Amino acid sequence: MKEFLKKNTNVPNVICILRIVLLIPFTLLYMEKHYMAALILLLISGISDKLDGVIARKYDMITEFGKLLDPIADKVTQIVLAVILLFHFTHTQLPLLREYSWVFAVFFGKEIFMLVGGAAMLILKMRPQASELFGKLATLVFYVVMCLILGFAPEIGAIALEYPQWTLPETVVIIAVALSAALSLAAFFSYVPGIIKEVKRGFAVRAEKAAVAVGKEN
Repeated sequence: MKEFLKKNTNVPNVICILRIVLLIPFTLLYMEKHYMAALILLLISGISDKLDGVIARKYDMITEFGKLLDPIADKVTQIVLAVILLFHFTHTQLPLLREYSWVFAVFFGKEIFMLVGGAAMLILKMRPQASELFGKLATLVFYVVMCLILGFAPEIGAIALEYPQWTLPETVVIIAVALSAALSLAAFFSYVPGIIKEVKRGFAVRAEKAAVAVGKEN
């Protein structure tokens, strides 16, 4: 444990952990309808998501643990936001937002699948796909869209509540979320060839080891 902490305790990894921890006060603030404070925390989370990668690359602080932790922080953040906004828009009084609230389930389903699939690959001693450019773009767009919603959407937009003239139309909100969801799905499918290749490699290695073990027994 001491060796693990010594190797992986650096600024980028600490930032990733703090991003996950921030989800607790974010959720509590949102539930208490402190939307401006929740928006500020989300902005901090989004900025830190980019900051930890820049620091890791610039100061050579990239670790295998960090490569695993960063996408986990992204996925947990997206799951929490998707659940919160799915619940809100499912119960909103605005018919258009209520009708298309299911779009948030796309984020939830995709990230849950990625988390479970990644955990299964690790258990089987396979390497999950690292975040690629397309995936990073999808995450960036997701943060931008969520900040727009918490800032300017009807009913919950912190800035729109103070300045109603800046409230985004329902149609714009739905289009923005749909575009982000489409980009997220596209990023997911871009990982599929690499995942299939890694799964095949992993099973081939296991089969080879099994064959060697049988050969030794004989």
